[in-house]
Amino acid sequence: MGAGHDHGHAHSHAPTTGTATSAYRGRLRVALSITLGVMVIEVVGGVLADSLALIADSAHMATDALGLGMALLAIHFAGRPATGNRTFGLARAEILAALANCLLLLGVGGYVLYEAVQRFVTPAATEGGLTIVFGAIGLVANMVSLTLLVRGQKESLNVRGAFLEVAADALGSLAVIISALVILGTGWQAADPIASLVIGLMIVPRTLKLLRETLDVLLETAPKGVDMADVRSHMLALDGVEDVHDLHAWTITSGMPVLSAHVVVGSDALSAIGHEKMLHELQECLGDHFDVEHCTFQLEPGGHAEHEAKLCH
Repeated sequence: MGAGHDHGHAHSHAPTTGTATSAYRGRLRVALSITLGVMVIEVVGGVLADSLALIADSAHMATDALGLGMALLAIHFAGRPATGNRTFGLARAEILAALANCLLLLGVGGYVLYEAVQRFVTPAATEGGLTIVFGAIGLVANMVSLTLLVRGQKESLNVRGAFLEVAADALGSLAVIISALVILGTGWQAADPIASLVIGLMIVPRTLKLLRETLDVLLETAPKGVDMADVRSHMLALDGVEDVHDLHAWTITSGMPVLSAHVVVGSDALSAIGHEKMLHELQECLGDHFDVEHCTFQLEPGGHAEHEAKLCH
């Protein structure tokens, strides 16, 4: 509880050590190693089998490798301590990495769609047998990476970006295998660019969803699942609270929601309850119901809001 005027005290909890992504650093490293290995294998396979689908998937793998690398770099920066100028440290570097991943994914999706159309215009003879072998290697490797990241994608936008990239790769490998089976069974070469189109179309919708969530964080939208009207009503339900204004909630990075508010408390009630107990009750209210632990409150008497408004003019 900070010192200040008799009518206003601040109460805050320091952000937790480490971000939601940092717990998955080791798994991201393993996924990166797998992705780089499969990328090289698929490039070789794509050239040997003359398969656009394999080349497209390897290009996606290259982007994924870059995305995973950025995610790991973001964890490194996000783990650095806060400074006088950067009071939350570099925690938001994870969100910037997620944004960069989105832009890369959209670029790769557009490239794959363009190349698929070009292959329709200029058909090529794809070797189905080799394509199946290399596609199967990619599918197995991607499933291993998905298993490593499936839990973390529920807790971190940065890990979710990596998870979605690997998931798109797994689906892409499956599309590659199916197209190769069609070519082997029927000789229909158009199956290869069609598989490439499928890969491109799988990338875009998931990426747009992640982009929207990432922009919500950067635009300081209320944390997902936090109803601000509900927050206000819970605070007003506490004994002694007469009004709540200047109520703000936003997210610094995945797993780090924050909130600030000016809370009007009756003088008699505040004398009876005490500043410290009042602040503890507010903190427990939000922590228990909304999972927002890092909060800053200013307790003030009735009429103080009008005084603040005059100072702002």
